[in-house]
Amino acid sequence: MVAPQVSFGFTPGDVIVVTGAGSGIGRAIALRAAEVGLAVGAWDINEPAVRQVADEIVAAGGRAVACPADVTDDNQIAAALDATAALGAVRYLVNNAGPASASNLEFDQALAMSIGSMRRVTDHWLRRPRPEGCALVNIASVAGTRIGSAPDWYPAAKAAVMGWTRHLATYRVAEVRANAVAPGLTDTPRMAGFADSPLGQRIVGRIPVGRLGTPDDMAWTTLFLLSPLASYINGEMIVVDGGWTIAQ
Repeated sequence: MVAPQVSFGFTPGDVIVVTGAGSGIGRAIALRAAEVGLAVGAWDINEPAVRQVADEIVAAGGRAVACPADVTDDNQIAAALDATAALGAVRYLVNNAGPASASNLEFDQALAMSIGSMRRVTDHWLRRPRPEGCALVNIASVAGTRIGSAPDWYPAAKAAVMGWTRHLATYRVAEVRANAVAPGLTDTPRMAGFADSPLGQRIVGRIPVGRLGTPDDMAWTTLFLLSPLASYINGEMIVVDGGWTIAQ
């Protein structure tokens, strides 16, 4: 087990599932989770990408399994949980996977793929034996808080993430402590080149800290919310956007 250089009070070897771990924010969460001593079930629909993440964790001395999985499919979710069980019982879950805002999707289909898949993964997990002190973080977006965006399904889905998080925090707190992170504009592969575009430059100019977020900005916030240090935080959403939304 690699010795953690950052400590949030996690028990070394506890197991975390990160969906959408093949790139961007999910990849950063998986890698930083391994750095703080967690064993990582890395899930993604992109098999080569998620295997690379798991290999990187193992090469650094951590424990990880790569689980190629479509989180809209019950059978694939169950198979991914079975594979992750090789690491131990899952204590932590990060629901990060979901379609990109640029995806050409019909409204109802898109909601089923985004907030619907989060509920599906969570329900599968909570039906299985788990350690005490379970926690999850759902990845939302500032598009679900104050920023209007297109297409129409994207802000609707991200707003639904927080509504469902509050439901979990109120009615299923005996099973899991639930919070959410709402990233602002983040420098991920999905946003490649955006900051250099005229629109991107105008938006970055309105972010008080003067830059896009990084995947690590989102990862460390997520891990804090999961950690024992945040044990009295429940049903909350932390906006991680450099002050962008308050400056609008």
